[in-house]
Amino acid sequence: MLTATYAKGGGRAVAFSLAAFRQVFAGGRDPGEEGTVLIAAAACEMHPNAVLKGIAMRSVIASLARAGGRAHNAGVRALPAIQIGAAVFSGPGALEQATGSLRGGYSPPGEDEGQP
Repeated sequence: MLTATYAKGGGRAVAFSLAAFRQVFAGGRDPGEEGTVLIAAAACEMHPNAVLKGIAMRSVIASLARAGGRAHNAGVRALPAIQIGAAVFSGPGALEQATGSLRGGYSPPGEDEGQP
């Protein structure tokens, strides 16, 4: 997540995320290994030395901490988490709930069916 946060600062969050997912899911690599992260970073033209220095920067660490705090304050308690407007869907059913919300077929817990 530190590398993704660093990549976001350079406008490469999407490219890095896709490259990292390819390494993990298509390549069978461990996302917790430094080599996996550096291969993904190199695939989207991020120099390995710059990445290692970048993820150690206080500003990157603080940015990730702030993002985690915002997610916690929004009610995220499990991953994956998806936010649509003010609604936050998290946990194993998040994708289905978010999709239902977009189609108008989901009511947050505690709300009556059919009520806006």
